[in-house]
Amino acid sequence: LIMTPMVHLLLLLLLLGTGLEEKKGPLENKVLDVPEATPVPYPIYQFISSHPNVNGFRLNGEGAQVVMISDDGWLYLDEPLDWAKDDHYVIGVEALTDSVVVEGPVFVTINVLDVNNNAPFFNQTDYTAMVKENNPAGVPIVRVFASDLDDPETPNAHLSYSLVSQIPNRHNKLLFQIDPVTGVISTTEEGEKMLKAREAILYSRGEGHSTDALQRKFEEFCPAQSIPYEQNPFYMCVERAGVCRGVLRDPDFTLIVRVQDLGGASGNALSGNTKVHIVVQPNLWINPGPVTVREHLDISYPIVITKSNEPSAVYRLVQKERELKFPFSITTEGEIQLMEELDREEKDMYILVVLAEDGHGNEVDPPMEIHVVVEDVNDNPPVCGEEESVFEVQEDEPMGSQIGTLLAHDADEPGTGNAMLTFEILSQHPDTNTFTMDGPTGQMQTMRVLQRKDATEYHLTVRLKHIITIKVIDINNELPLFEKNDYGSHTLAEDTPVGHTVLTLKATDADDPGSGSSRIEFHISAGNDDEVFAIETDGDGEGRLVVVKPLDFETTPLHELKIDARNPEPLMKGLEYGSDSSASLSVSVTDVDEAPEFSLDTLDVAVFENISKGGVLLKVEAKDPEGKEIGFKLDGDAHGWLQIDAATGEITAKGKLDRETAETFEVTVTAFEKEKSTEHVMSVRLLDVNDNTPKLVESQAFICVQKPQPVIIRAQDADEDPFAGPFTFTFGNGKKSHNWDLVAVDGTSAKLTMKKKPSEDKTFSLPITVKDNAGLGVPQSFEVRVCNCTELGYCYTAPGDHGFKYGMGATIGILAGSLGFAALIFIIAVNQAKKTNKKKATVVEGDTDAML
Repeated sequence: LIMTPMVHLLLLLLLLGTGLEEKKGPLENKVLDVPEATPVPYPIYQFISSHPNVNGFRLNGEGAQVVMISDDGWLYLDEPLDWAKDDHYVIGVEALTDSVVVEGPVFVTINVLDVNNNAPFFNQTDYTAMVKENNPAGVPIVRVFASDLDDPETPNAHLSYSLVSQIPNRHNKLLFQIDPVTGVISTTEEGEKMLKAREAILYSRGEGHSTDALQRKFEEFCPAQSIPYEQNPFYMCVERAGVCRGVLRDPDFTLIVRVQDLGGASGNALSGNTKVHIVVQPNLWINPGPVTVREHLDISYPIVITKSNEPSAVYRLVQKERELKFPFSITTEGEIQLMEELDREEKDMYILVVLAEDGHGNEVDPPMEIHVVVEDVNDNPPVCGEEESVFEVQEDEPMGSQIGTLLAHDADEPGTGNAMLTFEILSQHPDTNTFTMDGPTGQMQTMRVLQRKDATEYHLTVRLKHIITIKVIDINNELPLFEKNDYGSHTLAEDTPVGHTVLTLKATDADDPGSGSSRIEFHISAGNDDEVFAIETDGDGEGRLVVVKPLDFETTPLHELKIDARNPEPLMKGLEYGSDSSASLSVSVTDVDEAPEFSLDTLDVAVFENISKGGVLLKVEAKDPEGKEIGFKLDGDAHGWLQIDAATGEITAKGKLDRETAETFEVTVTAFEKEKSTEHVMSVRLLDVNDNTPKLVESQAFICVQKPQPVIIRAQDADEDPFAGPFTFTFGNGKKSHNWDLVAVDGTSAKLTMKKKPSEDKTFSLPITVKDNAGLGVPQSFEVRVCNCTELGYCYTAPGDHGFKYGMGATIGILAGSLGFAALIFIIAVNQAKKTNKKKATVVEGDTDAML
């Protein structure tokens, strides 16, 4: 029995049974999802026509060859779907009655759902790669790439790479790794350490791999060979190693790499495999580490200091530091040469950057930094900062006292024997063996007690060819003595100016003149708690007692001063200052009638402009040093806004203050007693309150009927932020107008537009409310005259018709123009009259001549 597709479909429908109830519906546009590779025939959906006499259906469109429809409306697959060919079909469906369309067409969109029926595959069956010894872990060597024909938006095409095996794997350690997402293969940390290249012949750049080149290399390593090359088993072995060596034929490692779809996370994932053949090459690009070169080498230059041997590279050398002098170069073979001698004291290290590139300038290996360290030689003598060093020591200092340390410097490398200094005294004058010097540090000490009577100076010569002078200075064994210890009583007026000298004090010291032991300083040790006085001196034994602060009788009417004379150098042991080194005097201050004093140095007040009448701005306080009763007065109030209580100094508002009239102003406050007074200027700043509504700048305008244009209305407010703009413009009644539009232009203006033209000239009075930023505003009248205009664009006014009044500015302009025009006519008339009279005079004079 041959089963036709239709019979197969009917049997399938019977087997599916009631589950097909959900797959039927009216004839209408439909979107259906069908998995690819579904067995055929397969029922998709049954359309039920609303027409009673339908006896067939018809399909048309791009999927009509794959999808069929039965006479009873069943849409079914006739061929398996393949997402890789088409991911959707759009098919038209029509209902027929005896081949006549009675309903439709409607359109069915069949979305083909991808299933995981395509295994991923690599774009190559074999990959080749080369890696160098000590290649850093994680640095890419090669990348494998795989594709999957399934839907890339689904997990079916989500690929994951993995390393299946590594051949050989003698140490059971993976030397390579693969990124599961990108397929990039790199070395592991073990691979960085363990990868080693096989022995091979190294050729320099430009040196061919010919038989002649190989024979030359063989002769270099095995000289004096008598056996012919072709019969020499060693040579033939080397030749075979060099010729047969290849990545595919003789790799060092072969990696089996797998790719899986579904992200490699499912046991049902499909997979593909490839091989990666890897050859390990010797790493000839190795940093030699710091290269040491001795300074001032007396040899023939240039010299080779190190070498890199990467046969496929062209070398280039650059300096990392920006130095004027760069005494290095590099050959194409990678030999780094020093071109001239080095000086460590000039520069102790150079940083070279070696670049390895191919013939096209592409980087063959990463840039390499090489440090060249200049080795020191003992080529610099030690030196002192000055040709002669001078030290001082007091007489009677105990034996072993430290005098000082001689400082010297050696330019050779610190911390080495070349820079190690040893100090030694070669000679002393006078020759008394008085001083000793510590060899390593240069510290000097006395060998005995020094006396100035023996010698005032000593001269030493040390091994550094340096002169040292040691001065024996006088010991402070004499006290400074005043010429008198009581300087009596002195009287100063309270208003004595600062800087006035009260008296001059004198003292003497018997120590060596010019030394710190004989220098005298004066100090006020008692009676100067307010620091009103100070003593000026130049150290020669004379001091001037000076007033440095104003005197105040009311605070301190009498100053009992004690003054001490002291040396900057300490006294010798056992000697102390006594009463002969101190002096005393008294200064009486006499009272002077002084002016009152304000308690505040500055009087600045800030108040709101709406302060109430009688509100207090400030209470001024002042007092008289002598305790006299004082009063107050106020001057300079140009606006008459303030008043002051003469007894208490309280300043209050006398009337309404207005910031818009004066934001700041100054008045003079005077505190006075019977004979003296003091003035202070008080600055007043008025703070704004919202006491002004916005005003229209102009209250009239006109619109020409022939060519109506919007009118710009502007407003201004005497207040300042935040009580000024931006303004809001509305009609006074708060409602929209049928004939006018009012739209804001910016924060200070609005545009008034007429909607309908009037049938005749007419003046409109519009109530407009302008409110400030705080919402304060009142309706204001704005007149708009709508008129026929002249060619100049002004309203035409019939004679005697002046119902529309011009503003003050326009009226003054018209009046000024009229007067100017009348004056011009008058001047022309006067000039014309003068010309006529002159002509008449000429005629009369001619007639007289004729008569004569």
